[in-house]
Amino acid sequence: MAAVQQRTILVAGRKSPCLEAGGEAGEAAVFVHGNPGSCEDWRALIEQVGDYGRALAVDMPGFGAADKPADFDYSVPGYAAHLDAVMRELKITRAHLVLHDFGGPWGLTWAAQHPEQVASVTLVNIGILPGYSWHYLARIWRTPIVGELFQLMASRAGFHLLFKHGNPRGLPAAFIDQMYDRYDAGTKRAVLRLYRASGPEVVASFSAQVVSALQPRDIPALVVWGACDPYVPVAYAEAQKEVFPHAQIVILPQSGHWPFADDPAGVASHVVPFLRRQMAAKP
Repeated sequence: MAAVQQRTILVAGRKSPCLEAGGEAGEAAVFVHGNPGSCEDWRALIEQVGDYGRALAVDMPGFGAADKPADFDYSVPGYAAHLDAVMRELKITRAHLVLHDFGGPWGLTWAAQHPEQVASVTLVNIGILPGYSWHYLARIWRTPIVGELFQLMASRAGFHLLFKHGNPRGLPAAFIDQMYDRYDAGTKRAVLRLYRASGPEVVASFSAQVVSALQPRDIPALVVWGACDPYVPVAYAEAQKEVFPHAQIVILPQSGHWPFADDPAGVASHVVPFLRRQMAAKP
């Protein structure tokens, strides 16, 4: 497997850790984490994909060890704009997007704005969400005062208890601890602002924009979904064919919202060969 290099990059005046493997080609697999993730979510996959092409991930503002400025635009359009700046800073002209959780709206919004730069899309428990209703945690975060109080009560033990829900395989303790260790005041603020900027009208607009821009291009796509996800139900997996008509759909029956953590070998067995094929294909 390829050696993964870690460095800090400066994008639009904001510092972010960056994991990279596989050289500096303009074509790359770009892994985008969600809430409350970081580039470390993708280390094992970057290591494997880096064997045959460039693969990378960065911490997005407000998450992981990235800068968490008060004046950042913590919204889907704000993150899509930052992702565009990341692409330009790292000189990526052709992207194979691998997206999870809120990384889906961020990455797909960017893709809808730059469809000619999208070579393939891999969706992990995320995508367009027609008719979606927010899960219970999102409803708490979206409620003023209640959300702030809930964030103040966050504890390590609470994280471990919370992530037992909807993860029948169980998440590795080290994975949960890593999320908690980075869940500081800046991340808590980012989460509240992001969810409060993402009302039903934003979700509907995002889905319509993505379908309109990407469906006619029939972009190669892989959809991987943990069947027990309590936040984004597995029923949405098939809905992704509205955007990617020939998408390959993979359902992992014993996985939850973080299948790359609870079943890394199962996820890699689909994601790694898919990206190998797509990165070997001529534009």
